[in-house]
Amino acid sequence: MKRRNFISTSAAASVGIMACKSTNAMPNETMEAENKLKNNINHSVCRWCYSKIPMEDFLKSLNELGIKAMDLTGPEDWPIMKKYGIHASMCWGAGKGILEGWNDPKLHEELIADYKRVIPLVAEAGYTNLICFSGNRNGMPDDEGLKNCADGLKQIMSFAEKHGVVLQMELLNSKVDHADYMCDTSAWGVELCKAIGSDNFKLLYDIYHMQIMEGDIIRNIQDYHQYFGHYHTGGNPGRNEINDTQELFYPAIMKAILETGYKGYVAQEFIPTWDDKIAALKEGVTICDV
Repeated sequence: MKRRNFISTSAAASVGIMACKSTNAMPNETMEAENKLKNNINHSVCRWCYSKIPMEDFLKSLNELGIKAMDLTGPEDWPIMKKYGIHASMCWGAGKGILEGWNDPKLHEELIADYKRVIPLVAEAGYTNLICFSGNRNGMPDDEGLKNCADGLKQIMSFAEKHGVVLQMELLNSKVDHADYMCDTSAWGVELCKAIGSDNFKLLYDIYHMQIMEGDIIRNIQDYHQYFGHYHTGGNPGRNEINDTQELFYPAIMKAILETGYKGYVAQEFIPTWDDKIAALKEGVTICDV
């Protein structure tokens, strides 16, 4: 399932068993030993990539893998996530999706009302991050769209600050997956951050998307990390597993993120191609667990 479809339709253990056969350890003890993470990186995962796995089964797998958070979930998901001790590291539920966003002033009144509705829900649930989007260009010059985004978002920043919620605009590629999307380069996003001038507005730096648009991933993380509030992974090309089947070297990228002093979450957002989706997720987390 593509993320765009999941967003539009949703507001909405196979590991360790063989090892325990050769030891006296119980299966759960063996799983815990094998899945122990360094936790220098705070690991998360995007729900939509595993949407075919029932939520409760998926949460149990996250517990077994040692993954402590999940991205792109809404209020309807949070009660069962709390049951399994899984944090909502990037919330959604406000706005009109990727195509229609803050660059269109005609939408500002509706967006402001919707974000003011959801921001308190995020805060009351004990979470921090809420996603937002620029919207598509639709013939609009980038400088005009930047001004429109800033004008609209400034009207809710004091409200977000009061509730301790950080709005995060995602950087997406406009070349392969999201044609015409405006917030498609780090430079544009950073200028928007500067125009808004609040620590409660950041960029969601999607490594897969920015590899397509601009590359130079580690240098951009080093140069702009103060504006990046969250990270997503994905293999390029294809947005599949982040192993040696693709061109990015994630261990070095994760080390660069750590060197900036970043303490937030890194969420796996690759589409698994393996039959065993949880094994693919385990591999991705292990690669990033530097």
